[in-house]
Amino acid sequence: MKVAGKVAVVTGGGGGIGGALARALVDAGARVVVADLVGPAARDVADTINAAHPAAAVAAVAAAADVSDTDAIRGLIALAEREFGPVDLYFANAGITGAPGLDADDGAWDLALDVNLRAHIRAARLLVPGWVERGDGYFVSTASAAGLLTQIGGATYAVTKHAAIGFAEWLSVTYGDRGVKVSCLCPQGVNTRLLFPEEDAGGLSAAAAQAVTSAGTVLEPAQVAADTLAAIDEERFLILPHPQVLDMFRHKGADYDRWLRGMRRYQASLLDRG
Repeated sequence: MKVAGKVAVVTGGGGGIGGALARALVDAGARVVVADLVGPAARDVADTINAAHPAAAVAAVAAAADVSDTDAIRGLIALAEREFGPVDLYFANAGITGAPGLDADDGAWDLALDVNLRAHIRAARLLVPGWVERGDGYFVSTASAAGLLTQIGGATYAVTKHAAIGFAEWLSVTYGDRGVKVSCLCPQGVNTRLLFPEEDAGGLSAAAAQAVTSAGTVLEPAQVAADTLAAIDEERFLILPHPQVLDMFRHKGADYDRWLRGMRRYQASLLDRG
């Protein structure tokens, strides 16, 4: 899909990958609703985008939204329609890291499931029937390499990201021949607040962050956004900004037990370093 002239909603757009996606979309000619749980962060991103595009009328609008609430997602879609027209692309990008292990209580699991998985399901329920009717639409799910490879020290994160990939696959299988395109973004280390626990209380655990940063290059959000738009242009499902993730995924599938043993050794080495 060519994004020029399209209308997009980006959740988790107040910074990091979401903010970079919003900027890249407008640079490519789209108009965007920038949504974030933190309203001022979304407004800052939208204001920066509009300042960079003075020739446009309004290229981006901001909204505070909690994607664990169906009505909030419905409101984002309605805002996009009022300001720009029907939604062509929806970026289910908002996410949280959650709790590290079996000590996570039901509330922690429910929150991770709500934000990292059910928010995608809620948005698809609202958008996909209309996309099928008009024969066009694009759903972009931000998951993680952790959804393909599992995350050391990140139980709720890894499990819900696996589930997000599964839902994106299901969407593509079920509606891919009915005009609905689907892509699933699975980056590894990206330079955002979620990666560094010392910078943000909501970030990954120290063990999880160390596992990610020692596994390969930490990319900037702008690079991830560029890779995502390139994949959308090609209508490619799996977006892997870190090419080594594909090699790891192939090794996992080739010999699951060997891969599990290797992950246990890697975990032990991280604990020894700590």
